Amino acid sequence: MTTSTPVEEPETVRSQRRRAVVASTVGTAIEWYDFFLYGTAAALVFPHLFFPGSSAYVGVLASFGTQFVGFAARPIGAAIFGHFGDRVGRKSTLVMTLVLMGVSTFLIGLLPGYASIGFAAPLLLVLLRVIQGIGVGGEWGGSVLLSMEWGSKRRRGLMASWPQLGVPLGLLASTGMVKLMSSVSGDGFESWGWRVPFLASIVLIGIGMYVRLRVLESPAFQEVKLEREVVRLPVLSVLREQPREVLTSAFVRLSEQAPFYLFITFVLTYGTEKVGLEKEELLNDTLIAAAVGLISVPLWGHVSDLIGRRLTYGIGIACVGIFAFPYFAMLDSGSYGLVLAAIVLSLFFHDIQYGPQAALIAESFGANVRYSGAGLGYQLASVIAGGPAPLIAAAILESTDSSTGISWYIIGCCVLAMGALLLMPQGRTEPGTSLSKPGAESAKAD
Repeated sequence: MTTSTPVEEPETVRSQRRRAVVASTVGTAIEWYDFFLYGTAAALVFPHLFFPGSSAYVGVLASFGTQFVGFAARPIGAAIFGHFGDRVGRKSTLVMTLVLMGVSTFLIGLLPGYASIGFAAPLLLVLLRVIQGIGVGGEWGGSVLLSMEWGSKRRRGLMASWPQLGVPLGLLASTGMVKLMSSVSGDGFESWGWRVPFLASIVLIGIGMYVRLRVLESPAFQEVKLEREVVRLPVLSVLREQPREVLTSAFVRLSEQAPFYLFITFVLTYGTEKVGLEKEELLNDTLIAAAVGLISVPLWGHVSDLIGRRLTYGIGIACVGIFAFPYFAMLDSGSYGLVLAAIVLSLFFHDIQYGPQAALIAESFGANVRYSGAGLGYQLASVIAGGPAPLIAAAILESTDSSTGISWYIIGCCVLAMGALLLMPQGRTEPGTSLSKPGAESAKAD
């Protein structure tokens, strides 16, 4: 049995907190690198490689459709790995998700195109995308909890925001690799250059495994085991006892996740096809915006510790909604400065929500069902928000030849998210309550 005695020593606690933050952030960055890489390739390469002979519009829809299946698989991953994360532990589960995600990404890099193996090519692409989705679906909950549960309760917003840095880090790495290989391979990018960033994932797996194997299990889960409070079927338990928390956690992400995938994926299609911008220019702008996120994500996580999660998150929802029309107007201008400002501001407003989001959701669940509850709520948003967003935007643009409907779509997501935020039960952090309730673990990690 794992004992909590060693981690009660102050120096050991500080050391393990640092290791937990590094392990969670690095691992999450690698997995988001894999996931975002697919989105970039879906916008720039896959329509021609896996869906040739289709019109430009149908090819884009088919490509974004394969991207969507990865989102649809994420709640499945959250349920599978949430079960093991709440029964076996955060650390070992995170090793499994890292391997699953990395291997599937590597295999995508080896996949022949439609010209070589016909319909088997898109079918295998969909299969590997499903495996990617299952892996990333189980990743988020464990990464956030490993960091947050090693931290002080007074700084949970900041501690839980560090793994969220995996998004801008993964976006930086994936966009940077695509940009590098686009420059190096030139006209060969669509034949072989795009494969190199996918194949490089196998190297990143080794790095992630090294840092994750060096961190101890979180004190909160250790306490669950010591108190014999491990739930036999945590997924069923949380769905039966806390359905409101799961559903509001999903819908509160509508204003964050749906616009985000328009801001980083659909913008590549919209900018090149509709506005006539250069691919390289858009990739450069995305790199700059992702770099800003390295500061803004932990900043807003820290702010939520000072003024509250709900207030911080609500400000972010309002900012994204207000920016919906100016965003496309700035893109449509074609001006380099305005396009750059649009992309940077869009991700900055996103980060106001993304920084405190992990703690906001995780604090709704007790330590013995937190991996399952937080993971399910977070990943269900992929089905209603992130996954369909590029598809909906592409359909609106094709039918109206205007961005107006897309802006209204973003505003609608913000309205629904604000309603979910108001309906979300208040997370409780007082000690002494049952471990099946939010915030029930003791303050030993403090």
